[in-house]
Amino acid sequence: MNSLFVIAPYRYLGMWVFDDAKRGLVQEPFVGGADDILDKLTASIPSAESGFRLVFSSEPFPGHTLHFVWRRAEMRGNIYYSEALDMEGWLCPALLRYFDQPPSAIFAKVDSIPDA
Repeated sequence: MNSLFVIAPYRYLGMWVFDDAKRGLVQEPFVGGADDILDKLTASIPSAESGFRLVFSSEPFPGHTLHFVWRRAEMRGNIYYSEALDMEGWLCPALLRYFDQPPSAIFAKVDSIPDA
């Protein structure tokens, strides 16, 4: 199983969503505060609405800039909190397509998608 994962969230119908064909996810939305976190994290990323890179792991990795701590299970999903942002967000059951169980922490980095 991978240790690092990467997705490219983008705006669709006014919501942050992402696709991951390997895991059967198409336009999977971020809701419940996770969308507000993405608004804050992407404020300085040009054209983030068209897509940005989000790398995440349950373990710290070189260059990670974000740390989220598991707070509680809620409505079949899980609430994570960032002390640095003083924000919490709900991650839906799609989280379990990446991890066997909800990790106690999630480390992440967001940035623009480099030109190909």
